[in-house]
Amino acid sequence: MVQGATEVETASGPSVYLRKEVQENGEVFFYCHSEQREEKERAMQESSDQKFTAQLERLQAGLSRPRRIKRLDKVHQKIGRLKQQYSAAGQHYDIQVIPDDQNPQNAKSITWKHHPKPGSKATHPGVYCLRTNQDQWDESTLWKTYITLTDLEAVFRSLKSELGLRPIYHQTSRRAKGHLFLSVLAYQLVQTIRTRLRAKGITDSWNTTRDTLNDHKRVTGVYRRIDGTTVHVRRAVSAEPKQREIYEALGIDSAPGGVRKSKA
Repeated sequence: MVQGATEVETASGPSVYLRKEVQENGEVFFYCHSEQREEKERAMQESSDQKFTAQLERLQAGLSRPRRIKRLDKVHQKIGRLKQQYSAAGQHYDIQVIPDDQNPQNAKSITWKHHPKPGSKATHPGVYCLRTNQDQWDESTLWKTYITLTDLEAVFRSLKSELGLRPIYHQTSRRAKGHLFLSVLAYQLVQTIRTRLRAKGITDSWNTTRDTLNDHKRVTGVYRRIDGTTVHVRRAVSAEPKQREIYEALGIDSAPGGVRKSKA
């Protein structure tokens, strides 16, 4: 936990801890600590360390086996590639390759020691820094603004892919403005939906909400009758519990469109 930090509650439940520091140039640093993020980063670091050391052990064991890497330059190259591949772990290890006394071109053994870099995720998991020039903000205001910004970025990423905000292929300014207007209008609709969901205690991100509802579809069943005619029945599939919860919060029927039948 960041020393001297202020606890700030988040919409999803777990708190974060923020400490404000004003720099000499007037810029403000907010050091943040999240216990949930710490747990995740520790697990990722441990996994990366295990994979990296397992590869070093395999390389070390190969020095005494036929048809495995033994040349000193090749061993160094392999270690370099491993550090690149497992960069999260490799930066925290001091590795020495000891040449063979009888054949200096070959490696005799490989040793390594774990020395976590100060100020890295390995020594400060769950800690990160937010920078701003708003020196009047307190911890709570900064956090709310930061969450709003990340939320906006996430929604616009979705809009750019789902609604085609970018790229714009229109050749006239009138059509380009219309394109942008519809995208911004869609964003306002998204925010209205999320506001109504939050009022009912549903605080999922827009991506999560969209993914939850993505599997709920309308399907058409085709049936052939004895008299030779074909009946098409179109209806929505049954909503899952989480989907029904969202529909109920928005006051929407979980089986929109009802059942429609047509003959051919």
